[in-house]
Amino acid sequence: MVSGKRLLLPFIGLLSTPLMATTFDDLATLPASDIQVIDCRSSNHYNGWPEGSATIGGHYPGAINFDSDWLSTLRPPHLEHLLQHKGVKFDKKTFLYCGPEKAKVLNEQLHSIGMDNVAVITQKISDYKGEIERLPKFQKLVSPEWLEQVINGENTLYAPEKGFKVVEVAWGPPTKYLAAHIPGALYLNTNDIESEPWWNRVDDKKLAEVIKNLGISYDTTVIFYGRDNTAAARAANIMMYAGVEDVRLLNGGWKSWVNAGYITEPMLNSASANVEFGRPIPSRPDLIIDVPEAKNILADPKHKSLVSIRTWDEYIGKTSGYKYIKPKGRITGSKWGHAGSDAYHLEDFRNPDDTMLSADSIEAFWKEWGIEKSHQASFYCGTGWRASEVFFYAYVMGWENISVFDGGWFEWSGDPTNPTSTGEIKPSK
Repeated sequence: MVSGKRLLLPFIGLLSTPLMATTFDDLATLPASDIQVIDCRSSNHYNGWPEGSATIGGHYPGAINFDSDWLSTLRPPHLEHLLQHKGVKFDKKTFLYCGPEKAKVLNEQLHSIGMDNVAVITQKISDYKGEIERLPKFQKLVSPEWLEQVINGENTLYAPEKGFKVVEVAWGPPTKYLAAHIPGALYLNTNDIESEPWWNRVDDKKLAEVIKNLGISYDTTVIFYGRDNTAAARAANIMMYAGVEDVRLLNGGWKSWVNAGYITEPMLNSASANVEFGRPIPSRPDLIIDVPEAKNILADPKHKSLVSIRTWDEYIGKTSGYKYIKPKGRITGSKWGHAGSDAYHLEDFRNPDDTMLSADSIEAFWKEWGIEKSHQASFYCGTGWRASEVFFYAYVMGWENISVFDGGWFEWSGDPTNPTSTGEIKPSK
C-alpha cells in the first residue's frame, strides 16, 4: 500500500501542474495539443516582416493571428464570433505574445468573455532560436511602414533594386486620388487595362502602351494599392502577366496607410514615358488563362482546380452578383473557394482591418473543397477582381502553379453551350 502511494502521488502532482511558460523556449516544451498561442501583433509581422530593429520576422509555429488593434472596432458579440472564426478555443490554456500594452488590452478583453486561463510570453519572437513560420513570399505583400521608408529613401530590408513606382488603382476618373493619395503615387484607371464585352485584359499592344505611360520596365518594382484592393490586385496580376518581375501589393490597401497615420498629398502625378519595357509582353502568359485552358483544368479535378471566388449565393445560383450579368449559377465542376458577403467584398479572405487572412485559415477552407497546393489552380469570380486578390494571396503563400481565369463567370455564362449548374452542393475532396 505504501509503495502504491509513492508511485501514485507524483503522478497526481504531474497532472495537476499548471502549464507555465514565459518564453518561447518554455512554450516549445509543452504539448502542442494542450495549448493555443495567439500572435497579437499586426498581420504584417505575423506574415514575416521583421518588427522594429529585428532582421527576421514571422510567427511561432501554429500561432493564431489576432491583432490586438482590431479590438477598437469590435464589441463583445463580434469579438467572440471572430475568435471562434479564427479557431480560438475558449476553454484552452492560451499564451499571447505582442507588445506589453497590446497584450494587456487583449488579455483584459479575453478575461471579460470568460477566458481566464491566459498567460503572456515576454520574449520577442525574433530572439527565439527555434523554428519560425512565415509566408514564403511575404516581401511581396508589403506593410505601410515599409512603403513609407521606401518613399522616404531610407535603408530598409527587401528594398527595390532597380527603382520603384507606387500606383493607386481604381475604376473611373481619379476623383478620390486627386483629393489625397500616397506621396508620389501614380493613378491607373482599370478601364485602361480591361476591355468590353467581358472586361478581360486589354490586348498586348494596348497593355504595352499603358505600361510605358506609367514609366515601368520589367525590372521596376511596382507597388499597387487601392481604396478597394481588389482593383489593385487586378492590376498586379496583369502586370505580372506582362512580365514585371517585382510586383508588390500594399497589405490592407489605402486603409492601412491612413490607419498608420502617414502623410498624403493631393493632385496628379505623372511618369516619364521614355522607358522601354525590355521584355516581350506577355512574358508570363501562364498567369492568366482563358476559356480553353479553364476547360482543360475542369477535365482533371484530381490534380487541377478551377476555383470560384464568389459568394455562396452566387455559387449556388441564387444571384448573379451583378446587375449587368443575367445568368445565375456556377461553372460545372468548379470548386468553391469562398469570397465574402457580396460581389464587391472579400471578407472571407480579410482580417477586420482588410489585411490578408492567415494562410493557415485560407488553406483550411480550401482543403475542405479539395483545393490543394500541389494542384494547378486557377481562380475566377465575375470578371476578375476578387479572383486577382486571392491569386495574389496564393502567390505569397508559395502556391506556384496558379493563374486567374480572366473571363470568369461573365464570359463563361455568356456562351450557352458551356456547362453550368445551380443548387446546393457539398464539398467533394
